[in-house]
Amino acid sequence: MPDSFSAVFTSEAPTTDTTMKIISAQFTGCATDLEGCPPSSLPEFAFVGRSNVGKSSLINLLADSSGLAKISGTPGKTRLINFFRINDQWTLVDLPGYGFAKVSKAQQAAFNEQVSGYLTGRENLKQVFALLDSQLEPLDTDLAFIDWLQQCGIPYSIILTKTDRSADAKVQNHEGQLLQALEDYGLNPNEVFKCSAKTKRGRGAVLNWIEGRLPKKPKKKAGKSIQLGWMR
Repeated sequence: MPDSFSAVFTSEAPTTDTTMKIISAQFTGCATDLEGCPPSSLPEFAFVGRSNVGKSSLINLLADSSGLAKISGTPGKTRLINFFRINDQWTLVDLPGYGFAKVSKAQQAAFNEQVSGYLTGRENLKQVFALLDSQLEPLDTDLAFIDWLQQCGIPYSIILTKTDRSADAKVQNHEGQLLQALEDYGLNPNEVFKCSAKTKRGRGAVLNWIEGRLPKKPKKKAGKSIQLGWMR
């Protein structure tokens, strides 16, 4: 956790592209709750946010696939916990959104219960990315959800989406408001990323952050030469 919010934002991507290469991205299943989640030993990184925050577009950007996550103009389209295996190394988890989905209050409560069950009970969950719309000032519902993540001890980072849709000054203003709100509530995300599905801004930063949390592949040791003297 960072000690000060002045260092929370990630730096711009370097000129040389060292972004994690996406070799494969495969849908592996979906579930309505924790009990129905497919068994897996791979580390999982979950993405969640208010309805219409641009989650599906961001997931497709990260996976380098235009059709991996279905994009809809109707808020609350994602109603299942969806799992995508990336490079056979880690799992990207698309969680149902919260907020102003056009469903009944009972259905919305069920969504939230399903999501909280997964977030608190999935043993191989390594990180939650909470998505916030950069076009908007920090919302109480977003801050309340982030506060809940922190109280539960769930590692999380924040992604500001749709940064291409507003003037830089407006985005920076909302960034500043978010930083102040995080400080006021004592919230300490691991990182805060700025992303745009249209311009691909932030893609490398998020993927490389994930790659840095994956188990390291063991290096192959040089084999010793076989001594055949005993055969003489």
